[in-house]
Amino acid sequence: MEYTSKQAYEDTLKKRALLPEGFTCSTSSLTFFPGEKPVKNPLQMNLSLILSHRDITSFGAVYTQNRFPGAPVLIGKKRLLKPSVRGILVNNKISNVCTKTGVVDAEELLDSLGRILSIPGSSFIPASTGIIGWGLPVGEMKKALPLLVDNLNSASLFDVAKAIMTTDSFPKLRSTNLGKGRITAIAKGAGMIEPNMATLLVFILTDIEIPRMILQQFLADAVDVSFNTISVDGDQSTSDTAIILSSALTPCKSLDDFKNALITVCKDLAEDIVRNGEGTSHVIKVKVKGDCDVRTGTGIGKAIVNSPLVKTAIFGNDPNVGRIIGAIGDFLGNHRLDIDTKTVMIKMGETDIFSGSAFILTPAKEKQLYQYLKQAQLNPEEKGYPLHENSVEIEVRLGNGGNCYTIIGSDLSYEYVRENADYRS
Repeated sequence: MEYTSKQAYEDTLKKRALLPEGFTCSTSSLTFFPGEKPVKNPLQMNLSLILSHRDITSFGAVYTQNRFPGAPVLIGKKRLLKPSVRGILVNNKISNVCTKTGVVDAEELLDSLGRILSIPGSSFIPASTGIIGWGLPVGEMKKALPLLVDNLNSASLFDVAKAIMTTDSFPKLRSTNLGKGRITAIAKGAGMIEPNMATLLVFILTDIEIPRMILQQFLADAVDVSFNTISVDGDQSTSDTAIILSSALTPCKSLDDFKNALITVCKDLAEDIVRNGEGTSHVIKVKVKGDCDVRTGTGIGKAIVNSPLVKTAIFGNDPNVGRIIGAIGDFLGNHRLDIDTKTVMIKMGETDIFSGSAFILTPAKEKQLYQYLKQAQLNPEEKGYPLHENSVEIEVRLGNGGNCYTIIGSDLSYEYVRENADYRS
């Protein structure tokens, strides 16, 4: 799909943004001066609230495996032990990681929200994203909570998708109908994207009734084949969070259909995140097929998409395919994995580039590959919407087996360096 403008893209998202039955949501904003760094002008922070009409007893979450998790992750894991929850409170700009009062600050905010709504603060799950190491401006955030409650509506999740962004160029929202039920999901993430799990924030809402233990397993399975198969820069976040809530107002006719629909929504969001990666000008989609296990298949895919040499060549529309072989060989050698190189075949797009232990390149193929890369190029300085949904597809075949593992990554551009060099400026 191609988009001609920011408005055209957002119009598409608004059509997807209908909330499942049983939920409301809202956003508000505030300004603050950080205590850790002097700034001339106040910084802006957005608050978002997702609220259910009644207690949610079917919910689940998957969190980062980073060993320095943020306070919201620590609190969220405890909430998973509770019999029910009512909603999610989200802030951007500050991730609330490794501060002395992080957990206390988050719980104080949730308690304040709970008093306004006459709901226990412990019924809410917190989520934060942004700068690591800064403390939350609790006073300013508490003052913004009444307006957040006043803004609650049951129509659309679109404004929340926009409000949770940090360095994201555009909001990410996917949905699907399943019989009379619905799944609507949003995500934010542009940098620090690397398994496990490779996202920053994902919120999935459904009104389809799924038993809690099954819903948790379905989410874990969906994350494993979507957000855990992408990489932008090889850096795992301290705040990665995926949460699913079910209002259980619509009977489920098929658990398999629900799981497949959830996986599709998560895969689409995962690819949106890579396309929205900081400085991304090409999405790289690697499929490893054949006689290999998951460790080898995903390892080869990650080695290709995380190779700085592959990334920079693709950024420059340079079909320097020798770098792909270098990345594969590097992974196999370092992990002492033996394969018969005569069985390895590689394609970029529809063009065969390697077979029988040798490259099969010609001047005509060089021009063809250059044009292929050019057609997949995005403009990383174009903010607000993706120009298209094309990608650079690389297929690696190892023998004749039927296994297939897909890894999605991005190139490495000047814009990525500029954005991260000036992140706190």
